[in-house]
Amino acid sequence: MATDVAGPAPAVGLKRAIGTPLLFAFIVGDTLGAGIYTLVGTMSTDVGGVIWLPLLIALVVALLTAGTYAELITKYPHAGGAARYVDRAFGVPYLSFLVGFLMMAAGITTAAALANAFAGDYLSAVIDLPAAPTAIVFIALLTLINLRGVRESLSANLIASIIEVTGLVLVIVLAAIVFGSGGGDPSRVLEFAPDVPPLQGAFAASVIAFFSFLGFEAAANMAEEVRNPSKSYPRALFGAICTAAVVYLLIALGAVIVVPPEVLAASTGPLLEVVQLSGVPVPTWLFSLIALVAIANGALLFMVMASRVGYGLAEADLLPRAFGRVLPNRRTPWVSIVVVAVVTMALTLVGDVGTLAETTVLLLLLVFLSANVSVLVLKKDKVDHPHFTVPRIVPVLGIIACIVLLTQQTGIVWIGAAAYVAVGSVLFLVARAARSREAGRATRRAATDDPES
Repeated sequence: MATDVAGPAPAVGLKRAIGTPLLFAFIVGDTLGAGIYTLVGTMSTDVGGVIWLPLLIALVVALLTAGTYAELITKYPHAGGAARYVDRAFGVPYLSFLVGFLMMAAGITTAAALANAFAGDYLSAVIDLPAAPTAIVFIALLTLINLRGVRESLSANLIASIIEVTGLVLVIVLAAIVFGSGGGDPSRVLEFAPDVPPLQGAFAASVIAFFSFLGFEAAANMAEEVRNPSKSYPRALFGAICTAAVVYLLIALGAVIVVPPEVLAASTGPLLEVVQLSGVPVPTWLFSLIALVAIANGALLFMVMASRVGYGLAEADLLPRAFGRVLPNRRTPWVSIVVVAVVTMALTLVGDVGTLAETTVLLLLLVFLSANVSVLVLKKDKVDHPHFTVPRIVPVLGIIACIVLLTQQTGIVWIGAAAYVAVGSVLFLVARAARSREAGRATRRAATDDPES
């Protein structure tokens, strides 16, 4: 049995300030964000009007893996997420580090993509600002919120979640008005893209759709800051995913009924197209503001998640100890937060939202694959507190589903993931060398101080 990855407890731990409502809002806010606001058009390119199908495929994969996470999180309620589970299951430091690093990279990549999305067409409908400086300032402001504390971050998330859900409800209501008045074309919901084989298009679009169900891994890294995680996590996790699924399916059906699939596919603000073509006099700038709040909310939550992964890896001696430093009063991992912010700012200068989203999905599918394997290995591990449990068939099906989605990734996305692995491997070797030097110096000091030596 591998030893507990937690190792020695840090001098100053993270504050348990999150209850079930805030956790539910965290996951819902992380889910109902940029995925549905910006990627409906991308899915339409692959499946035409049948956007609901890849969403259903993604939902099944999400629920399977969420079951795995519900067991692991409640069994081992510590920051670090999948990296901790892999370490406990296999006890291989490099593998544990790599999983954690990929998780951290996914969070940073997503935040960078959302920063670029924030500075794009939705913002242009409100005010004309240069994209690159806007994205940098945007990240800086989110970093200040993150530094103030997790409760402040999640309180901001709660307000933003209400706003973004209001925007999605508005789209659903407008689509219902159009449909109820005899407008639109309901037959589009069964029309596949003419130039893409239906099955191929459905699985390709499901990769993008899966991007919209990624809140549970981010939430796993908040475990050390949740009160009574054994009860809070399963309720918040499955409740949030099911809530998101209902909203997504209604949005998918309504958008296609109101807007032709080819128009959705060509738009970088697809839900704005629904508002404009509904005929209801809703100000464009108002809906754009709502979309901007949704995008900002998602970026904040992924930055919070990435910084907590860094903290968890440092606590497990897989990153330099500096990543585990917390502010004395705020008790937030400030070094990890600052590093995440700097790297995110750098990444805003490269890539587009679609490619970065696919890269995030590939990275997280690898992480989810490792979590599903780990939960099978850890079934025999007993802990001294009650926790959620899933049947073995759930992670087995999760493994199969992850592999199927991995086969749908494009070459350029695999190259990006390989680059992350290469960078992570170098950082791991550097960190290990530094720790070896520290251990050597400690040994020499002990020998010098020993009067019998």
